[in-house]
Amino acid sequence: MSIFSNKKEEEKVDDGVLTAEEVKELAPLYDNVILALKQVYDPEIPVNIYDLGLIYELVIDRKHVVNIQMTFTAPNCPMADEVIEDVKTNVLDVPGIKGCNVDLVFDPVWDQSMLSEEARLELGLDDVDTVSGGRVDPGNGPDYSKEPNS
Repeated sequence: MSIFSNKKEEEKVDDGVLTAEEVKELAPLYDNVILALKQVYDPEIPVNIYDLGLIYELVIDRKHVVNIQMTFTAPNCPMADEVIEDVKTNVLDVPGIKGCNVDLVFDPVWDQSMLSEEARLELGLDDVDTVSGGRVDPGNGPDYSKEPNS
């Protein structure tokens, strides 16, 4: 018996690109995973983590494993482990999901501009200026850029 073969074995290469059919199949899973994430709340803010903008990336692969990149409003969140565990539990409860990986990241740093419109209304932040990175517009204050009259 020879270790060499005259036959070429064809290997299926997974290049990560989904077919149109696969995208159509996964669409309902995305909707249901988002609904599951909206059941997880920040322990200090009465808004779910999805509308807070804490979910930076959500990918479901061919094997129906969910990969999430998320952050917190502050890097030293004392409840981080519990929130991440809630995320995994809720996502794994979605029918059809086979696994869930959560990667905690702090770049970019979270700010109020990442809030959804629903979260803004819930928190009463409809005056937040998203152009200035989530800082409240102080209005027309004194112009300190001019030289004082001497």
